[in-house]
Amino acid sequence: MAALFIGCEPPPVVSPDGSIIEEDAGVIDAGSLDAGEGDDGGLGDAGQPDAGPGDSGVVDSGVVDSGVPDAGVFDSGVPDAGVPDAGVPDAGGFDAGVVDSGVPLTGCPVPTGVEAPFVLRAMAANLTSGNFQNYDLGHGTRIMQGAQPDIVMIQEFKFGANNAAALDQYVADNFGAGFTWWRGVGNIPNGVISRWPIVASGEWNGEAPDRELTWAKIDLPGPNDVFVISVHFLTSNAGDRNLDARTIVQRLDGGVSPYDYVLLGGDFNTNAFSEVAFTTLASRFKTSGPHAADQSGNTGTNRNRDKPYDHVFASPCLAATQVPTVLGTSTFMNGAVIDTRVYSPLSDIAPAQFGDSNSTNMQHMGVVKDFLISP
Repeated sequence: MAALFIGCEPPPVVSPDGSIIEEDAGVIDAGSLDAGEGDDGGLGDAGQPDAGPGDSGVVDSGVVDSGVPDAGVFDSGVPDAGVPDAGVPDAGGFDAGVVDSGVPLTGCPVPTGVEAPFVLRAMAANLTSGNFQNYDLGHGTRIMQGAQPDIVMIQEFKFGANNAAALDQYVADNFGAGFTWWRGVGNIPNGVISRWPIVASGEWNGEAPDRELTWAKIDLPGPNDVFVISVHFLTSNAGDRNLDARTIVQRLDGGVSPYDYVLLGGDFNTNAFSEVAFTTLASRFKTSGPHAADQSGNTGTNRNRDKPYDHVFASPCLAATQVPTVLGTSTFMNGAVIDTRVYSPLSDIAPAQFGDSNSTNMQHMGVVKDFLISP
C-alpha cells in the first residue's frame, strides 16, 4: 500500500509511468468564461501543480475485434438473441471497447484472493451552489454525503479560503479523516476525492481555459490500482467536447493499458447520448446504455432534467464489474441520478434535504455507479 496523502500540499506530480513532472509557476488561465447554466465566476486557485507532458508509455498492442458480435454476447451495446456465455472469456481481444455481457475480457485483472471483494462507489459531482460556484453553502456537500461515495470526480472544487488547508478541512469534515484529494488548476478546477491513497496525479490541457482535465492514480486494496479522470467539458458545441474526448483517448493510449481499471467522470455538458464525444470515448470506455437514471427512469442531469450532462464511465474491464447501486431502500440497476426534488424517501440519502437540488444556482444532479472489485 502506498503512503497515505491527506491534502496539504499535493505530492509531486507523477505521470502514470512513474516519472516526476515539472511543476509550473501556478499562473491561472485568464481565458473566457464558460457560458453554461451556472456562473463561471469566483476566484481561481493559484499554485497548484500542472501535470506537464503525458506518459509516453507503450500502449497494449492487442488486436481490436472487427465488430462482429460474439454469439450470445453484447455487441456495441445491443443484446444478441442467443444464450450468454457462462463466464468464459473470449479468446480474442475486446470488441472495440465494448464489454461483452457477463463475460470477462481477456487480459482483465484476475481475482487473486489476497483481499476480500469490495464495492467501489464512484460519483460525478458538479454540485456547487450560490453566487460564487463553490461548496460553501453545503447543498452539494449534503448530496455527496448522502450518496456515500468512495471516489468523487468533482467539478468547481472550491471551498472557504480555497487553499490546501481549507480543502484538507473540507474533505476531513465531510468525507472522513482517511480521505485524500487532488485538485487541478483554473478558476473552476476539477478534482478527485478518494477513500484510498492517491499515488500519482496531474492534469492534461483541455479545451476549456479555466479548468484542465485532471487525473489521479488511486491505490485500491489488493494488486490493482484505478486511474481516475475528472472532467468539465465546454458548453460551446459538440465539436469542442469531442476535442476533449480525443485528448483523453490519446493520453490513455500513450501510457495506460486498455485492460487497466479506469474511471472517467464529471460534467460533460453533452446535449444528447448521440454526441460524437461518446463515440470517441467508446474506444476506451463503455459509453453505451443503459445509463444511470433516477427512480422514474430519467437520465437527465441538468437543472431542468432534460439533458444528459453528467456521467460516470468505466473502462471495459471495470465496466464488467458494475453492480446495481443500492441507496438505503432503493436499488438502481444501472446507477443513480440523485435529484433531491424527486428522490423518495429522502432518508435513503440523509443528510441531503429536499431543497438541495433546487438551491440557487445549483449546477447539476449527482451521478453514482457501483463496481464490485475482486482483488
